[in-house]
Amino acid sequence: MSERHMGLYAATTLGVGAIVGGGILALAGVAFATAGPAAMLAFGLNGGIALLTAMSFARLVRRFPESGGIYTYAKKVLSIEVAFIVGWVVWFASIVAGVLYALGFAAFTVEGLQRLAPSLGGSADWLGHGGTRIGLAIAAVVGYSLLLVQRTAGGGNAATIGKVVVFAVLIAGGFVAWLIGSAGTPAETLGRLSPFAPEGSLGLLQAMGYTFIALQGFDLIAAVGGEVRDPERTVPRAMYLSLGIALVVYIPLLIVVATVGAPPEGIQAAAEAHPEELVAVAAERFMGPAGYWLVIGAGLLSMLSALHANLFGASRVAFSMARDRTLPHHVGEMRARTGTPAVAVAATGTMMMLIAVAVGNVAAAGAASSLIFLISFAMVHWAAMLARLRSGHPRPAALPVIGGALCLGLAIFQAIAVPEAGRVVAVWLGLGAVLYLTFLAPGARLADASAQARDPDLVRLRGRSPLVLVPIANPASAATLADAAATVRAPGVGRVLLLSVIPREGRPAVSLDAVVQDAKDILGESVRQGLEGSGRPEALFTVASDVWSEIARVANSHRCDTVLLGLTRLTQPRVEAHLERLVSEIDADVVIVRSPPGWRIAETRRVLVPVRGRRGHSELRARLLGSLARSSEPWVTFLHTLPSGTPSDGRRRIERGIRRLARDEAAGPHEVAFEYTDDPVEPVARLGRECDLVVMGMERRGRGGPAIGAFALEVARRTDMPLILLGRRRQAGTLAARGLAQAVSTIPRPGQRSGS
Repeated sequence: MSERHMGLYAATTLGVGAIVGGGILALAGVAFATAGPAAMLAFGLNGGIALLTAMSFARLVRRFPESGGIYTYAKKVLSIEVAFIVGWVVWFASIVAGVLYALGFAAFTVEGLQRLAPSLGGSADWLGHGGTRIGLAIAAVVGYSLLLVQRTAGGGNAATIGKVVVFAVLIAGGFVAWLIGSAGTPAETLGRLSPFAPEGSLGLLQAMGYTFIALQGFDLIAAVGGEVRDPERTVPRAMYLSLGIALVVYIPLLIVVATVGAPPEGIQAAAEAHPEELVAVAAERFMGPAGYWLVIGAGLLSMLSALHANLFGASRVAFSMARDRTLPHHVGEMRARTGTPAVAVAATGTMMMLIAVAVGNVAAAGAASSLIFLISFAMVHWAAMLARLRSGHPRPAALPVIGGALCLGLAIFQAIAVPEAGRVVAVWLGLGAVLYLTFLAPGARLADASAQARDPDLVRLRGRSPLVLVPIANPASAATLADAAATVRAPGVGRVLLLSVIPREGRPAVSLDAVVQDAKDILGESVRQGLEGSGRPEALFTVASDVWSEIARVANSHRCDTVLLGLTRLTQPRVEAHLERLVSEIDADVVIVRSPPGWRIAETRRVLVPVRGRRGHSELRARLLGSLARSSEPWVTFLHTLPSGTPSDGRRRIERGIRRLARDEAAGPHEVAFEYTDDPVEPVARLGRECDLVVMGMERRGRGGPAIGAFALEVARRTDMPLILLGRRRQAGTLAARGLAQAVSTIPRPGQRSGS
């Protein structure tokens, strides 16, 4: 999938294959029974909503020309937790849509065989068995899964072209019948459209809610944006073309069905009598048996092409999620020979087969799919608004606001009108929450931390401006700390606050001017270094009796994300006590730098990372390594030490875990080293002398915050290389609560400017 192989034709046929599918054939009867001839207007209004949604998709795909569609956009402008929810439900919606089309293919196949069986002298009783339809549906899913594992192409299949041709023949046949008067005089034919809306506006809204899924499919083009050539231009054009082709097919077909295909008593009565096979019955009325078989042929081609498109698009959503660890990482593996996401295709196809077998009420699942797509499209409009606001525009565009309100309104109506849909969605969301919180969350948050470090624009798009607090007491360390702060912060988004604390007591009054001048010199040098590093430093003087308590006060009052400390005398006994008190009083990550004067972190080429297998500091390490990879991309060595007597079975298990951890944390080239020794400090000291920097995590003590720890202190005593210690902030609340808080924090407040 590294090569963009889809052009405008392939992308458009993918969308047409997904949209012009079983929806119109399966739902036309329901729509006419609900709204009468006004069902034509319902499809037209849904087309308008879909067009507004496609315009929001176009805004986003020009900004993020990647695969993943709605999931990718949610990940860019919201939190990773919200992105998982969006991706989880969108994946499910496409899976359920694929199930419906697979079962629809089976239904049309059985219908055709049952009509043929008597003329062939055979019995059709066995075709009525439910297992036959399930078997045909599974066979279709397996066939297309094998095809997508072998090939990367997602559009341009013959079924899509074939069904459009068949629909064109049906429409032409209907208009010929109207012109020659075989279905009655023009006045009689048009009279069947009266009354146009027998159920009023409520019936029209109901028909819109039931049939919106018939226009779903253009979003799959955005889901495969990473495989489209020139996606900024091609994807929007393909979405508009596929929607236009669908409406050019739908509206004339519905007109034909409601006029020349309707009995004298009107289309609503016919739809109530034949809700599922209305189009076939109507075609047979104005074209004879040939019309019936054309609808059967169109149905088979429609179901197969829509199944193919949904399987293709859903597998790419799963692939994108797996790359971000919001699905198991194995789902993101590629097949080397063909370059296809074989595991994602297999996982999606397997889910389709399981749901086809297990779901008792497929109609409720279909309604749930429509509900999910409406909610997801509302999220697309929201994401488009947020992306615009956070790109410097003072107010959102009107079209996403209107489109989002319409999608959300229809979704609420659908949830009320079909409560089974809400229950299906609730069950799926519950399963996703359990899976994420118990299994996926650590890896997802780790991958997200690394992504934010490597792409600071992601921080801005999420509406965050993280603040790094840098207390400075010595002008000699200003350059080193300013350089480290520039690496830790998010360029162009994050801010650096330089702090100089003037002690209130302990100095004679006559030296007050000198004390103030020292503070000015310290901050002046620090600001100069920050400006040279293309930063945007802010400076703060404070006066306090206790320097450490003042650092904690400033960190909390300014809601700092990170506190960066330069401690050259790390091994002094009093330092650890002061540090433990500091981290127990603040809610921020702590980064401690021990380095010689003049050392620059940006010049780092080799990094040693001793790890113990725990993931307590993984996010911090991933952020730091990602920040380093942004500029210098150093070679990283992950080192794990074990006692020399560790059994071989235990060694293999531990080594697998450490390699997994290194793969998740590394943002660039890396290796993993194992040392079996009873002196764990010795390998760190030995290998550290060959590196420019050693990065370690602090220990944790009970329910308190991080402490330097005996191991880090011993490493500091035995070595003189630059050393960075990382301490994770106190974890207050559950993972779900923190994720919800992050999601809520992304919502712009009245008068709030992006990035402020």
